[in-house]
Amino acid sequence: MDGVLRAVRLLELQRENRAMRRRLLYDRLEHPEVFAGIVTADKGMRSVFKYVEAIADSPQPVLITGESGTGKELVARALHALSRPGQPLVAVNVAGLDDNVFADTLFGHARGAFTGADAPRRGMIEAAGGGTLFLDEIGDLSLAAQVKLLRLLQEGEYFPLGADQPRQSRARIVVATHQDLAARQSAGSFRKDLYFRLRTHHLHLPALRERKDDIPLLLDHFLEAAAGELGKKKPTPPPELSLLLSTWSFPGNIRELRAMVFDAVSSHQGRVLSMENFRRAIGEPAMAASADQAAGANPFAAVDDLPSLSGAVELLVEEALRRAQGNQTLAARLIGISQPALSKRLKAGRR
Repeated sequence: MDGVLRAVRLLELQRENRAMRRRLLYDRLEHPEVFAGIVTADKGMRSVFKYVEAIADSPQPVLITGESGTGKELVARALHALSRPGQPLVAVNVAGLDDNVFADTLFGHARGAFTGADAPRRGMIEAAGGGTLFLDEIGDLSLAAQVKLLRLLQEGEYFPLGADQPRQSRARIVVATHQDLAARQSAGSFRKDLYFRLRTHHLHLPALRERKDDIPLLLDHFLEAAAGELGKKKPTPPPELSLLLSTWSFPGNIRELRAMVFDAVSSHQGRVLSMENFRRAIGEPAMAASADQAAGANPFAAVDDLPSLSGAVELLVEEALRRAQGNQTLAARLIGISQPALSKRLKAGRR
């Protein structure tokens, strides 16, 4: 019997792989409407969307990774809309849940399971039914709770607290984390068997600093959303605002940009949006350095032949102007001098 089940499962996996290859070969989305709530024109995000379509019919768990604020729950909702339309989507943030609370939240309990359990309680798995159970911050799950989740994934069944008969789960499991699960399992804080079970299908969302061409689109989207929510007319952003924002590394990603826009619109007066709130949020120009460069790192440390002082200044000015796309006001801000001082230096260099 086990051999027959393994053969059937192998055939299912082969069909899934063929379907995925067919979908990924074509550079078009079959259901663009389910991604309408995700504002992007980025090629990396489009690849994510295509992969979501490719795995939509698979019953296997899905792992979504990415920094906080990159839109993991939005992608989970798009996946649900494709794979289990019309069914419930139940989202649970498992960060900080100990073993017992995790089990009670997901599996529920029978009457009398513990002191105070005067009535049975259905868990989130039962609430999800044949839909999707989305577990956010899975990287923070305790080792004891990880064992219970692994059994659910492997056997497709669970025991409510105090029950002696297992129940079958029909829900698809989608999990998300901002943590590096590979590093955590190497350190012994995340089970290796669970890690490999979860990453049967793996989606990784790029940080906003890796898709900066989306900043103008997101800015416009959040301006409209903020104006509507606050009962104001949508303000016009100054042309240099997108340039200013592109110099920032956005450690909080899209969520941080949204907060900036809503704060600016809340205090907005007039027609053209002020940049002052954004300047305050970003802080000093030096803080806008790329997150890939370690804090306090010396950019000349790996250079064999050091430039002269005047040459280093010239290179710095040139790079600031490149990043600011020729905007002297923004370039001056990036290197911490006034615009007149930058203009004076540029004129002196032309003599």
